[in-house]
Amino acid sequence: MTITVLTIVMILAAYFAGSISSAVLVCKMRGLPDPRSQGSGNPGATNVLRIGGASSAALVLFFDMLKGAAPAYLAFRLGVDPIALGVIAIAACLGHIFPIFFSFKGGKGVATAFGAMAPIGPDLALCLMGSWIVIALVTRYSSFAAICTALLAPVYTWWLDDRFTIPVTMLSALIVIRHKDNIKRLIRGEESKVSRKKHSKIP
Repeated sequence: MTITVLTIVMILAAYFAGSISSAVLVCKMRGLPDPRSQGSGNPGATNVLRIGGASSAALVLFFDMLKGAAPAYLAFRLGVDPIALGVIAIAACLGHIFPIFFSFKGGKGVATAFGAMAPIGPDLALCLMGSWIVIALVTRYSSFAAICTALLAPVYTWWLDDRFTIPVTMLSALIVIRHKDNIKRLIRGEESKVSRKKHSKIP
């Protein structure tokens, strides 16, 4: 990896962008409970789906993916090498996981990581979204779908554009590591399935 001033600036910018918690802000704008204190306590799209419904979850998903896609795409357009690109993408995910603006308490980083992978090409983005949707619909486990999709992502990347296999593998490893507790609950049969509930807004 070639370390330049541009790379360092992009890493910092990606981290700060990732630190903006879409789930907390969307819930606040819509008068919903703080996702860090409701449901699973995870400020991500799946938990917002549980406490606020599909439209709120879709907004969170879009902005969480954008946090990863924008820095990765900008770095790519500026000619950053693939390994540095992977580090920049990971910085965005670490911002989401440990947000400086929200007491370093964030989400799992799945949507942000998949967003960072998406600029590689629309075919990869479709493979990732398709895999997650199919697995989630069949199993009803969001975490299992995320883990499986993360494991498949390097394979898809190697097949579609092998230049980015290493950075995508780095992101996939981060996703799996962040789901270590979910993996334990899945093995014990204690993991919560995806449910869609609409709570009343806070007066």
